[in-house]
Amino acid sequence: MRALICSAFASLDDVRFGELPTPTPGPGEVLVRVAAAGVNFYDTLIVQGKYQIKPPLPFSPGGESAGVVAAVGAGVTRVRPGDRVVAFSHYGAFAEYCLAPERQTFPLPEGVSFDQAAAALVAYGTAWFALYDRGRMRPGETVLVLGAAGGVGLAAVQIAHRAGARVIAAASSPEKLALCAAAGADLCIDYSQGELKALFKQSVGPKGADIVIDVVGNPYSEAALRAMGWRGRLMIIGFAAGEIPRLPANLMLLKGCEVSGVLWDGLLAEDPEPARQQVADLLAAIADGSLQPRITETFPLESGLAALKTLAERRVTGKVIVCP
Repeated sequence: MRALICSAFASLDDVRFGELPTPTPGPGEVLVRVAAAGVNFYDTLIVQGKYQIKPPLPFSPGGESAGVVAAVGAGVTRVRPGDRVVAFSHYGAFAEYCLAPERQTFPLPEGVSFDQAAAALVAYGTAWFALYDRGRMRPGETVLVLGAAGGVGLAAVQIAHRAGARVIAAASSPEKLALCAAAGADLCIDYSQGELKALFKQSVGPKGADIVIDVVGNPYSEAALRAMGWRGRLMIIGFAAGEIPRLPANLMLLKGCEVSGVLWDGLLAEDPEPARQQVADLLAAIADGSLQPRITETFPLESGLAALKTLAERRVTGKVIVCP
């Protein structure tokens, strides 16, 4: 089968397009004929050996796929060949066929295209988990989203707006903030227009933020923490700025706030039934049009390396997908 191939944990430039054997599903596994695959930041890390999972070499990156079930392994009962599905597999999706665990393979309802599903599963799944599950979001609360024009950030803006929250979006350019406003942000902040702590505090108002979605890391995390309200919830999702924040515990004490780690694939592994319900609710919202994943660019499989580089160089707003 045609695939994007990582033969060594090295730089992105060492990833090549070529041929790999078509995999065979083992017990509990589903073979998906890939129609579209989402591109995520961790894909750029896994090929460099910087992610917590190191697949056996050679492998194809890409953990998020949508397509049609081609075959199933022993014991699989939830899906069967011919079903439309979306799946999470950590790696293997930048190829014509991909293996995924049955527990991480979800039926795709009519009204949700393969492209939409591949753009939504990880980003919108992460934002949904952060806001509804870990963050216990309620209508009328103030949600501050950092990195709001990226995949997870834009998803969080849409989901929070849909839930009736007051949404404040922070990003790095007027062009990105225009996207956030179109997605439902009530107020937009340009990082470059002042000192972070003052910008965040002024935007959230005297009561502070109820929920902060943080996909960026230092120095943004501490500034956002200082803008939290009493019993606020800070959702740590990633460190796109490249530095892991060191947060002052005294601020958490004084604000009575929570700092929660949001690892969506951890939810899939540890709590598969709640995860399944969350994915079903998310896909239903896409099917009825109340959530609309933004696809910035679509790459053919042969140009998968260009898709990875686009993300690594932070030139992406919304979501990029690869289509075999």
